[in-house]
Amino acid sequence: MTEAQKTESAKSPHTVVGHVISTKMAKTIVVSVDRQYIHPKYGKRLKRTTNLHAHDENRECAVGDRVEIQECRRLSATKHWKLLKVLIKAPVAAAEANA
Repeated sequence: MTEAQKTESAKSPHTVVGHVISTKMAKTIVVSVDRQYIHPKYGKRLKRTTNLHAHDENRECAVGDRVEIQECRRLSATKHWKLLKVLIKAPVAAAEANA
């Protein structure tokens, strides 16, 4: 790996995919991100969930949507992620939008 590739990969922002679990705050969504890791001693797979607050400028998300969020500068005490795109709309949310 060349030096240019190392610096370019270090500059790329951190993105994660998760499910929206709350949209009750103004322009803020709560995204549940699941991850799996292997226990260092016992070798068992463990599942952990993290709830992240993300900025949704246009309020386009609904509960149940699968979204991609990207790390950004701190926007409030708990919010330092922003919405990149909605990958899959929730079936209930899509039905309510058409009604």
